[in-house]
Amino acid sequence: MTRCDVLVVGGGPAGSTCARALGQAGWDVVVADRARFPRDKVCAGWLTPDVFQLLDLDPSEYRAAGLTLQEIAAFRTGVIGASLLETRYPRVVSYAIRRCEFDTFLLRRAQVRVFEEMPIERLRWTGATWIANDTIEAPFIVGAGGHFCPVARHLRGGGDTATPVVAKEAEFRMDGHARPDCRAPELYFCRDLEGYGWCVPKGDYLNVGIGRRDRGDFGDHVRGFIAWLERRGAVVAGAPLEWRGHAYLASGAGVRPLVAPGALMVGDAAGLAYPESGEGIRPAIESGRLAAQTLVAARGRQSIDDLLPYDAALRRLHPRVSPTPAPLRAASAAIGRVLLGSGTFTRHVVLDRWFLRAG
Repeated sequence: MTRCDVLVVGGGPAGSTCARALGQAGWDVVVADRARFPRDKVCAGWLTPDVFQLLDLDPSEYRAAGLTLQEIAAFRTGVIGASLLETRYPRVVSYAIRRCEFDTFLLRRAQVRVFEEMPIERLRWTGATWIANDTIEAPFIVGAGGHFCPVARHLRGGGDTATPVVAKEAEFRMDGHARPDCRAPELYFCRDLEGYGWCVPKGDYLNVGIGRRDRGDFGDHVRGFIAWLERRGAVVAGAPLEWRGHAYLASGAGVRPLVAPGALMVGDAAGLAYPESGEGIRPAIESGRLAAQTLVAARGRQSIDDLLPYDAALRRLHPRVSPTPAPLRAASAAIGRVLLGSGTFTRHVVLDRWFLRAG
């Protein structure tokens, strides 16, 4: 039996951030992940401005490791099927990374014990410790395994009450498969504003995808989006792209349990992606830091009362979002399509507030 102070289930940005902070505080940490790193991760890989600060990491240090870091100082936005509006900034406002590199870098940087290719299939709470797969025992567990995290499944004891965002995307070397002059992210909103598509350049690579809050006719939306990308030359028709799907919650904190005796949920396992953009990397890192701080402050106490400060902090940062009533959606979409043609609205609301989270 492997024993440790805390078991972190999932080695992505949330799990590795939490593990590193606890390790620096003197905790004996084990990270278990079902994959072997580096592993592919379906994600646009766009970092909002505060991510490097939250990681205590300078972008130059990351780039010096030979890893992809695409500086972003401009965007092109619009509605699928319409012309795009370009917005330029006088400075770098964000970065694009490849998740296969980024996640591996963060996990190795944590300098804790990592058990790769270890899916957590059995989990139980004895009243004093968590036991995973009958082989790992720890008084604390952190669920960081993404939308399908086994810790989240165990704590909720049933199905999700919220409908996830569904997405499909592909990441590939441009090499004649994409428009070579694509050097700034492009965001293409669905006409009903229930989702959006994107093209995000990352050095020699391009990530393209589409996500929607509404599952209805999702396949049709994906096919229509791909056909539009091909018509406008963003992607070469017939390019051998490997499209992969994923899902995540973007409804604010509290849709899933955030705390239990000796347990905390972080990142996508807690459903923390931003509802406007779907970005989950910054909330993952932020929640990983908060979880570590909460556990250190609890001084070994496992009760829910001792872990509730974490719950309260996440609810302040990620308030619950109520869905727009159906009768208002069509009117909201019509107004939104008009506003997306405004440079002022696009810059100060869509980009600065929703996607860059500035201020």
